[in-house]
Amino acid sequence: MERAVPHAVPLGQIEVFQALQRLHMTIFSQSVSPCGKFLAAGNNYGQIAIFSLSAALSSEAKEESKKPVVTFQAHDGPVYCMVSTDRHLLSAGDGEVKAWLWAEILKKGCKELWRRQPPYRTSLEVPEINALLLVPKENSLILAGGDCQLHTMDLETGTFTRALRGHTDYIHCLALRERSPEVLSGGEDGTVRLWDLRSAQEVQTIEVYKHEECSRPHNGRWIGCLATDSDWMVCGGGPALTLWHLRSSTPTTVFPMRAPQKHVTFYQDLVLTAAGNSCRVDVFTNLGYRAFSLSF
Repeated sequence: MERAVPHAVPLGQIEVFQALQRLHMTIFSQSVSPCGKFLAAGNNYGQIAIFSLSAALSSEAKEESKKPVVTFQAHDGPVYCMVSTDRHLLSAGDGEVKAWLWAEILKKGCKELWRRQPPYRTSLEVPEINALLLVPKENSLILAGGDCQLHTMDLETGTFTRALRGHTDYIHCLALRERSPEVLSGGEDGTVRLWDLRSAQEVQTIEVYKHEECSRPHNGRWIGCLATDSDWMVCGGGPALTLWHLRSSTPTTVFPMRAPQKHVTFYQDLVLTAAGNSCRVDVFTNLGYRAFSLSF
């Protein structure tokens, strides 16, 4: 997953150049294909690499099976987030979201299908888009990031239909309450906000960092990961990873994790989480007991 080598680099230095590229590479985003057989990963160089999960997980897998089947330049800057529909791979970077057909990508015909830019306040504003969220019942896509707003785009027409305002700093993460048309957002301002998509209004705000149980001032107040399951939410970042009861806005379980968490999800009655500076995925019960850990 190397960036194109500049023409000026002598052939003898190509390996060194590519090694430096890998050394400074950061994987910001990933998304699984609709068929479940491929994984797309986006990096800080604006590239998207497609890996064959079926080949890599095969009992006969070789080192070559773990290399990308195709790599293409998707954005000029980092690919901060991605999400897949039943046909498309959607990727977002600085100020815009792009669509690619999975069928064409797998044929190594990586031609951009369309691109859209939210209606920012000025033409000079190019904030990063940190989170993408599909809302299947509306056939819409929600984008959020550096301009502190949640933008809703109609996937059929490609038009932006509304902007939700309330955060006072960057938005890092989004989560959908599937049983009701509500979205949660977490940001640099230390809040998790609950939005009613029917009224396009903010209906609840939780200032996570103000709760002594989970506050960690030395790490900051930012919320970097978020997941929801009906009346429950788990979030973390600067504050400790914590399970919340949404109706009462009450923290019920603080998970024993020192590092700021970057990813979290519910799986049945378990909470799965991973830190950006760790090789582990820790699996907890909802009571905070570490059931086991997965490791690279």
